Amino acid sequence: MKVLVTGGAGYIGSTTARALEAAGHVPVILDSLLTGPRVFVGDRIFYQGDIADRTLVGRIFEEHPEIAATIHMAARIVVPESVAEPVAYYRDNVAKSLTLFDQLVELGRPAVLFSSSASLYAPPSEGFEVRECDPVAPTSPYARTKLMMEQILQDIVAATPLRAIILRYFNPIGSDPDLTTGIYAREPSHVLGQLVMAARGRLPAFTITGTDLPTPDGTGIRDYVHVWDLAQAHVAAVEQFDTVLDRAGRPSVIVNIGRGEGITVRELISVFEDVYGEAVPSREAPPRLGDAVGAYANVDLAHQLLGWQSKLSVADGISSALRWADKRRMVLGYE
Repeated sequence: MKVLVTGGAGYIGSTTARALEAAGHVPVILDSLLTGPRVFVGDRIFYQGDIADRTLVGRIFEEHPEIAATIHMAARIVVPESVAEPVAYYRDNVAKSLTLFDQLVELGRPAVLFSSSASLYAPPSEGFEVRECDPVAPTSPYARTKLMMEQILQDIVAATPLRAIILRYFNPIGSDPDLTTGIYAREPSHVLGQLVMAARGRLPAFTITGTDLPTPDGTGIRDYVHVWDLAQAHVAAVEQFDTVLDRAGRPSVIVNIGRGEGITVRELISVFEDVYGEAVPSREAPPRLGDAVGAYANVDLAHQLLGWQSKLSVADGISSALRWADKRRMVLGYE
């Protein structure tokens, strides 16, 4: 089948496009290239433009009437940037997505997979595991845009033929098996990217932001899922779209996508050093604005509805990230 992937030049989008191809499907990429590099598109069917460009979106479906579903990944995603530039985040993540969904309804293309985020969960009252039904309390403009879009989607689904599978991503790491895509930011803000830079001498030290948090060792806790596993969840969802919603018994459903286990920042550093084979210099600092204590996914629903579970370990993701770091210069032209 053909699948429209908005944001398909991004890290997760390009990896998902690769996974769709590996499963025998044809991704059609729509990306503005605001952040994602053109090289990640490769020789796939590609349209450069805005998701809110009704003329362009209409042309895509006119030229590819076989498109069976839309995976909507196009979004701004950097938490500190969202705190500094909230207008850009609400415009691009909310207003433009609303325009896209409205047009999908008009075009009679009702199948949508939406990329949401675990960052919108409230801190659990007990432990750190979260289920899809647990309370939400986003702490950054970025996370609030994701919650808003979930709510908007559910309202649209209730009033129109649109149907939606909402995937709440936990923390993706690593690259695809062939190392064709990976983290592309010159100075990535996420934890593993910062660890790689510190290990390779591009930073004087890795900064542990937050050391007195209510976790076992005082540092933030996360659920790190290999990006290739995350991509496979999308393949499972598009291949079983109607079946998943039939199993759920409703026209929209929210599904956690993670490994199903939590690891603190200090624990991640330890695993990283084991994989890398050397110690990484580190320093401590207060939490950044918008940072959450964190949680990990209960993934029972992903297994029940999608038949999916994570197969790759955190160490696999770290090893993959390090190998991608060695190849970045060749692919992107910079380390």
